[in-house]
Amino acid sequence: MLAMNFEESVNYLYSLGNEVEAMKLGLKNIRKLLAALGNPYENYLKVQVAGTNGKGSVCAFLDAICMSAGIKIGIYTSPHLISITERIRINGRDISEEDFARHASVVRETAEKLLADGELKYRPTFFEQVTAIALIAFAEAKVELAILETGLGGRLDATTAANAEIAAITRIDYDHQEYLGNTIEEIAVEKAAIIHDGSRVVIGAQQDEAMKVILDRCSALDIVPAMECSPGVWAIDTIKHSAVVMFRTPTEIYSDASLGLRGRHQIENSCTTVMLSELLHSDFGLPVTDEHIWKGLENARHSGRLEYNGRYLFDGAHNVGGAKALAAYVAEFEKRPITLVFGAMREKNVAGIAEILFTLASRIVLTEPDNSRALTFGELLERIPADIPKQSVFATDSVSKALDIAETVTPDDGIILVTGSLYLVGEVKKILNDNVI
Repeated sequence: MLAMNFEESVNYLYSLGNEVEAMKLGLKNIRKLLAALGNPYENYLKVQVAGTNGKGSVCAFLDAICMSAGIKIGIYTSPHLISITERIRINGRDISEEDFARHASVVRETAEKLLADGELKYRPTFFEQVTAIALIAFAEAKVELAILETGLGGRLDATTAANAEIAAITRIDYDHQEYLGNTIEEIAVEKAAIIHDGSRVVIGAQQDEAMKVILDRCSALDIVPAMECSPGVWAIDTIKHSAVVMFRTPTEIYSDASLGLRGRHQIENSCTTVMLSELLHSDFGLPVTDEHIWKGLENARHSGRLEYNGRYLFDGAHNVGGAKALAAYVAEFEKRPITLVFGAMREKNVAGIAEILFTLASRIVLTEPDNSRALTFGELLERIPADIPKQSVFATDSVSKALDIAETVTPDDGIILVTGSLYLVGEVKKILNDNVI
């Protein structure tokens, strides 16, 4: 029997190609792989979260609420920042390297046998195999509920093969248009496709065009979605930089709920999570009370998203919607001089993101994350908005050198904002962990 250690399992998975560049959208392969593994996802309840912005925050809020309620919980997210084990968390802890390698060995061996027998058209991709690892890990741990963050889109994403009983859709915006379509309606069709016959559905705040597509999908399947949660009286905690909110749903009023995630945009994400929590209790009998919801909303954490580490502020804003949320946060709460360390992937709307974020900073350091999809610093220089003074812009192909430059040019009372890509955020966090700057 194949038995890889952790390093071997990670090297094997990365040998399958870049997570996005080598992906093959479609469910046939992953469904055959999961069937050969005994369809592990049938052993627990599942919530699948899709959307453009906010899905990671909803997953983090819901995970914290379920932890508060004592529910055995698994959560699968992407991408990771430092270690691939971050993608699979069970009862608040990252999967161990030993367990990850053990499950990866089973998935690889199963995939290779199916391939040899002609059952699969291609070797399962990085994301397909990591998804399978997560689903069997949750089954072995006997979780009661698994939270699955959709990787890309929804209709053809590997997480959709798990047939989640509950579908949640956060705000839909422009991103990954080369795969999902060039209009909000086209993108919404891809994401709304996670809703299947018998789904329970929660819909977060949406643009009108996206909402119509989602509601049409629900209507076609004779599903009545949950979408009635509104923030009533709310205020901003000027110390924590987060909101204190009163939520109103058709059955409850939640007063003075303090959010653990920073920024006003988390109000709508927490609304979505409150609806999900009520659904878990009312429709599936999970022991989620008002107190668990309050406690979970306050305890939620989301690494790499409006996260401070000393003079560093991390936020993986990688599309225009995320950039707008980050800019609103900075405008409201950060009065210190800002040095921006920025890197981005090739397929992103860098000009649109730059237009929003670059004017926030006194100094800009452009760099290249260690990813085959990353734009070079030369390509980033070509996308600098015309009104940005050239003397304020620095560039290097090394993230480590970019941090050295940022430390040198940032005044003592300033902060270093790392953004544009979660891959960049992860690389910087690893450097800071390994070397005290």
